[in-house]
Amino acid sequence: MVASWFTEDGADGEGEGGFRLLGTRCSACASVFFPREDVLCRNPGCPGGELTEVPLSRRGRIWSYTDSRYRPPAPYVSNPELEWQPCTLIAVELEAERMVVLGQGAPGVSLADLAVGMEVEAVPGVLNEDEETTWTTWHWRPTGSRRPAEAEGHTKGTTGVVA
Repeated sequence: MVASWFTEDGADGEGEGGFRLLGTRCSACASVFFPREDVLCRNPGCPGGELTEVPLSRRGRIWSYTDSRYRPPAPYVSNPELEWQPCTLIAVELEAERMVVLGQGAPGVSLADLAVGMEVEAVPGVLNEDEETTWTTWHWRPTGSRRPAEAEGHTKGTTGVVA
């Protein structure tokens, strides 16, 4: 797990425990950052303020998506002795923050299961594991709530990019 990028502690009243991505918010300009920022505000127009940890929305809507048919290079962790299994990559606009966060789809989620505008939620996932360590991450999983771009008069290509 990347230290301090998410938490699995406690219950949040939204269903599945307290799994949440963690960001930081600037006290001066209210900008929210993910990945978190712990040194200074990234907003170039901000004089700077205290950065505090904030839990981010668990849910958002698919902004774009595609699949990964090749093994990514380092620092991505994977076992080179095992055959690469393609996975979905999903860019999600978070519900409250209106920022886009990229992540893998949950295991078993294929391109056919996704649509631009569909609601997804952040869930715990496994990046890699060996006999001694399990590296955890987040995945995006469809909630079943659909508002695809096609219903709004848009068209998309096979990668989910709205045209």
